[in-house]
Amino acid sequence: MPELPEVQTVVTTLRPNVIGRKIRAVTLARTDIVTPAGVDLVSLLTGRRVLDVQRRGKRIVFTLDDGNRFYIHLGMTGQLTAGSAKAARLPHTHLELDVGPGRVLRFRDPRRFGGVWWLGAEAGAQDEGMGPEPLALRPGQLARQLARTTRAVKNALMDQRVVAGLGNIYVDESLFAAGIHPLAPADRLTAEQIARLNRAIKLTLRRALRHRGSTLRDYLDAEGNAGGFQRLHRVYDRAGQPCRSCKSLVERIVLSGRSTHFCSRCQPLK
Repeated sequence: MPELPEVQTVVTTLRPNVIGRKIRAVTLARTDIVTPAGVDLVSLLTGRRVLDVQRRGKRIVFTLDDGNRFYIHLGMTGQLTAGSAKAARLPHTHLELDVGPGRVLRFRDPRRFGGVWWLGAEAGAQDEGMGPEPLALRPGQLARQLARTTRAVKNALMDQRVVAGLGNIYVDESLFAAGIHPLAPADRLTAEQIARLNRAIKLTLRRALRHRGSTLRDYLDAEGNAGGFQRLHRVYDRAGQPCRSCKSLVERIVLSGRSTHFCSRCQPLK
């Protein structure tokens, strides 16, 4: 699933292609990707101009010239690309916006875990159910968020209500960089561990952003380019391979149905 670095890269590459452009026509192939059900997305978008595109957590938030907003979530396999209207429309393309001249914005999602959420003009609607942004997080704030749960720190950080934008890849990578075992209880971390974790999250995300995110299978930016950070992963998806720091083998366990990768030597469970 695309996480903060991937979603931010999509937003960065999308903005020059859509900001200030008028949505001339809307093709919606599946109405069941739209929330709330019954929203007439075609009429709400047609003729509107895109004023801004921003990221909030893993959400790509569009602001229109009438003050309304909507967001697209890429889910597990979603792609949001801007390109030539003459390019072939790939299977599983559920939404197409003609932003002219000769340019279209296409959202495709083979597994349909993503979708479009209409927010309207309500202030702060894009923040509903979202925790703080990790790149702006302070140690004290992270400590308060983690103190509210007894869950394993890996599971806590995956919760978008705790911290917005993190997912499987960057939680594993951040915990490794901080030397914290993924099973450590979130509310039992020391102040020193939380400070390390806060630094590790920021450093990991910034490195990933410089490399335009991680492409493991489906992720592409808005211009159709893959990311490169997967080549620098230190533990994620490296089970059975030598740890890049101590040469012990990277281990894999399953937490809440998600693969979790770590080095038990570099990340001892105390």
